[in-house]
Amino acid sequence: MIRVGFVIGGYPPEEHKRRADVALSYSTAEIQVGIVDVAASPYFYGMTPTEIQLVAPAFIDAFKRAEKDGYDAVVPLGTLDLGVDGGKSAVDIPVVGPTEACLHVASLIGDRFGVMVYHPSLVAFSRAIIRRYGMEDRIVGFGVSGFDLPDLAAHHDEVVDNFVSEAKRLVAEGAEVIYPMGISQCPVHIKPAWLQEQIGVPVVEGFGTPIRMAAMLAGLGLRQSRARWVKSRN
Repeated sequence: MIRVGFVIGGYPPEEHKRRADVALSYSTAEIQVGIVDVAASPYFYGMTPTEIQLVAPAFIDAFKRAEKDGYDAVVPLGTLDLGVDGGKSAVDIPVVGPTEACLHVASLIGDRFGVMVYHPSLVAFSRAIIRRYGMEDRIVGFGVSGFDLPDLAAHHDEVVDNFVSEAKRLVAEGAEVIYPMGISQCPVHIKPAWLQEQIGVPVVEGFGTPIRMAAMLAGLGLRQSRARWVKSRN
């Protein structure tokens, strides 16, 4: 049994349960997913790079706790890949970022991607994350579901309609794969299998993809290279 720790920030109880239930659903006979809580939260309006960098230490501490608790790999919730770069130096188990995993898996099943974000204000920052992974040239364009994260649940039907419409536009413009760069869009509020039927191309989502990739690395006895991520002494 391979144990994958899934690190979830401080959401309101109902929202936390939504995300925990989705993560746990990716457990199998060979993979056990467990929830690792962290006090830092992305669940507010107007997140900027300042807040994102400020929460990294809390996520790195959570990765250390996961390793101490016997997990074989760890994944942070959310496509911002919070604490992932530092975490790879902090622990000796695989640390897999959802955007990192989704972009690489998408490249196995298509050449050109359409990326869906919550709000227009997130496009520039999301593009910068993708650029960091060397995948910007594969992006056809960005679509938006139109609501900030805390408003998604209250506008569920509008989010679904907007997402499908924008994803279809990206497909018409040449996208061969859709990546929901915002896990609360899909798979939390929109099921990937249903979405694929609506838009006609694969959908690579940020729960199952990094969880299964982390388990694969652990199962193969692989972890981040110490030639690239020197082990931290802290």
